[in-house]
Amino acid sequence: MIHFNLRHLSSSMAHSQVAYLIPLKADLKEDDSSPRITLSEGPNIIGRGNVSIADKRLSRKHISIIVSSSGSVSLSVEGTNPVVIRSSGDGERKKIKPREEVLVSNDDLIELIPGHHFFKLVLLPTENRGCHERAAKKARKGEAQGDDDDDVEAIRRFVPPNEILPSTFRLLSVNGLPDWANTSCVSINDVIEGDVVAAILSNYMVDVDWLMSACPKLANIPQVMVIHGEGDGRQEYIQRKKPANWSLHKPRLPISFGTHHSKAIFLVYPRGVRVVVHTANLIHVDWNNKSQGLWMQDFPWKDDDNKDPPKCCGFEGDLIDYLNVLKWPEFTASLPGRGNVKINAAFFKKFDYSNATVRLIASVPGYHTGLNLKKWGHMKLRSILQECIFDREFRRSPLVYQFSSLGSLDEKWLAEFRDSLSSGITEDKTPLGPGDPLIIWPTVEDVRCSLEGYAAGNAIPSPLKNVEKPFLKKYWAKWKADHSARSRAMPHIKTFTRYSDQKLAWFLLTSSNLSKAAWGALQKNNSQLMIRSYELGVLFLPSPVKTQGCKFSCTEDNTSTMKAKQETKDEVEKRSKLVTMSWQGNRDSPEIISLPIPYQLPPKPYSTEDVPWSWDRGYSKKDVYGQVWPR
Repeated sequence: MIHFNLRHLSSSMAHSQVAYLIPLKADLKEDDSSPRITLSEGPNIIGRGNVSIADKRLSRKHISIIVSSSGSVSLSVEGTNPVVIRSSGDGERKKIKPREEVLVSNDDLIELIPGHHFFKLVLLPTENRGCHERAAKKARKGEAQGDDDDDVEAIRRFVPPNEILPSTFRLLSVNGLPDWANTSCVSINDVIEGDVVAAILSNYMVDVDWLMSACPKLANIPQVMVIHGEGDGRQEYIQRKKPANWSLHKPRLPISFGTHHSKAIFLVYPRGVRVVVHTANLIHVDWNNKSQGLWMQDFPWKDDDNKDPPKCCGFEGDLIDYLNVLKWPEFTASLPGRGNVKINAAFFKKFDYSNATVRLIASVPGYHTGLNLKKWGHMKLRSILQECIFDREFRRSPLVYQFSSLGSLDEKWLAEFRDSLSSGITEDKTPLGPGDPLIIWPTVEDVRCSLEGYAAGNAIPSPLKNVEKPFLKKYWAKWKADHSARSRAMPHIKTFTRYSDQKLAWFLLTSSNLSKAAWGALQKNNSQLMIRSYELGVLFLPSPVKTQGCKFSCTEDNTSTMKAKQETKDEVEKRSKLVTMSWQGNRDSPEIISLPIPYQLPPKPYSTEDVPWSWDRGYSKKDVYGQVWPR
């Protein structure tokens, strides 16, 4: 299987995109695991440099495809090996020798030999080029304005120093975007790095073939536990294909229609542990083509000789409570200087989480009562927010729900959910009061014009019966993400927040979609919370600005502890302020924490012409690849 690296073609995004090369399998069916290659007007060079898995049989400049403004396409063989063109009209095969040039047409098949790499040429219908031209126009506008514009391409300015990274989150890199659009963004190899001695990968979907090719580092980690939510057939495939040092575990699902949906990574190092919470399945499209978010922080081992060990903090309690429920079969890892250690939930108590910058909001399946009522789901979020003091400007301020799958909802449950997210008080003990929510959800046109075309709708899997409930109409708001260059990278990220202009009361990055299965529903006169699925998220809150702390890293040797200094009364009372990338205040102030929220705030409500995406409806207007839906 060959995956093409679209970073080499990112410059074409600023030009009008007029065609694509679609990778095909040997049976000439589309290879959905490989991204398509964008062709813009003018010359396009395709060769070995565009292949992420090296094939030296391909020349660095194998072919040149020139697309004219009139729509004609010519192909020249630049390398030393011929190319075979199969006509879409009569099926005739023609071998094109080096330095020869030929005209090619829509739907012609192109075979690069040797190696038998097949592609289909797809010319965009004229009506669809507007999607790309609008995007290109915005890109050119951003480059012309540079960093001086208040909002356009705000992601250019998002460059937090290393010691601030645990206090914020990052977006995943998106293939096919210009370099500036991936400023401070991460890929899987930025996360799984260094001398890892044991790893736990928690996720819903796992493509073991992609994972091993995208992150070869995993093959060198002595012990890897994969906690997943795949079905039996897929689990059997992973079992056959996985390396010998991997173990699989699917947590128990005691209530029907639940899933193991949490997305997290736990990496054990000789120096400590890295905790990662994110929103991407372990599959190619999630780590390359979509808007996604990721938070991570490294924590040191507790000092066994410390006579005054750190007390269990909120984060540690959140984490251990959650890990205890997963009940994976414990395994043994050999740790330098510590010998053989059993890796189970209790093992994670060995680390010092006192500098944790977030709280964990988890869901686990079950009927939760008594002390457990406020331990999970939206009741956990409610209980934490109730203890927090927020600025007065957030009284009755609006809420945003942004996610990628919509459950079957009713107005009673939405009111229950809003009550939890509206919790909190001001300094004078006044409740913040209810906020009016908006739901950010892609329109049909957003999906049609996206980087993936209608195929992006596979990961926005909500049926018409859930989307078209009349009471939802007042909530719909557009996915608009020009400032992060992700308007065409469809969201798989899930976020919930309360905001006032570009300031945030709090912000949650989570695996939870908007559903009762994920968040839980109160039952039995509000004495019981029923949850179907496993979920995990990180909650960012305003917190005291620390003038002492540890810049700790599991992978860097220059970790330094900042010396404590005498704090003034003002410094003790100063609390961090959460803001968006588009906030226009003084970002150098130590209390300002900028979060790279990819979508526009305030959200823009739907117009009368906007139609919310649902994946079981047919769409006849062709997408950016000339496809209709369903195919």
